[in-house]
Amino acid sequence: MGSLPPSLDLPADPKHGQQRQIDESTLLNLFKSQQNHLNYFFRHLDLSQALSFSQTLLNTTGTIFFSGVGKSGFVANKISQTLVSLGIRASFLNPVDALHGDIGALSSLDVLVLFSKSGNTDELLRLVPCARAKGAYLVSVTSVEGNSLASVCDMNVHLPLERELCPFDLAPVTSTAIQMVFGDTVAIALMEARNLTKEEYATNHPAGRIGKSLIFKVKDVMKKQNELPVCREGDLIMDQLVELTSKGCGCLLVVDPDHHLIGTFTDGDLRRTLKASGEAIFKLTVGEMCNRNPRTIGPDAMAVEAMKKMESPPSPVQFLPVISDQNVLIGIITLHGLVSAGL
Repeated sequence: MGSLPPSLDLPADPKHGQQRQIDESTLLNLFKSQQNHLNYFFRHLDLSQALSFSQTLLNTTGTIFFSGVGKSGFVANKISQTLVSLGIRASFLNPVDALHGDIGALSSLDVLVLFSKSGNTDELLRLVPCARAKGAYLVSVTSVEGNSLASVCDMNVHLPLERELCPFDLAPVTSTAIQMVFGDTVAIALMEARNLTKEEYATNHPAGRIGKSLIFKVKDVMKKQNELPVCREGDLIMDQLVELTSKGCGCLLVVDPDHHLIGTFTDGDLRRTLKASGEAIFKLTVGEMCNRNPRTIGPDAMAVEAMKKMESPPSPVQFLPVISDQNVLIGIITLHGLVSAGL
């Protein structure tokens, strides 16, 4: 492992006025210790408890609420969001806000999962009788045996904790790690049990790349109508230079009177024609020099398929004319447009 750049100014130790550093072997030992603590969790986890918990969440007809205080609260919130992203009704219930009106969201159809390392968190213990009065099913997820929270809930899941990585065994870093691992693993178990498809997952992530690749079709991102650089095959090349450059597509789309696609003429074709023909280019028509066998795609194809088609051998292209089943030109999809759409 390399040393820190000499230009990096580290803050001085306020006690000794010396530059503070982290020893490489110390850091490595901490990672190994955390790994051992996590392995302890995996070795001692009661799988029957985890299965009962997972089945309870799977069978819930209402909403799965998660709650916790402090670091456990952040974990509970994150797990609830993981479930939401999988299309499962879930939400985070702040235990303090719940006692000031938010508990109104809770019903007898719901499950309330309470995360707490100690199981003796006052805010959660105060929440329990109120949630029980609403008829919700209560589950505690704790790491200390014989705790108060477990004794007042309908179900308890024990997350085995050897100790915190913190040298004082105080800072909640290992306990929150196993909470996160447990919650997210159960979330994926629910995902598989519900047979969630990649397409369904994508609909919950429309702004992400996977969502766009599985949702967006060519017709959603193509240029159409007056955005198309259209010309006829009898048009002189030199008369179409404005059309070639002004639409930002890098090509001309050559069509017949019924708008059937005849071929394409690119700015690359223009350069090659000019080099080969010289002044004769002033008399050449687009139809004489166009590519009459261009790659095309239909409007209902997936946008990601268009990108693959552009990049396929023998050489990549920057655009694809979009045509109907009758070879009628209806649009153009460009590589720039796909990249701009986040694909």
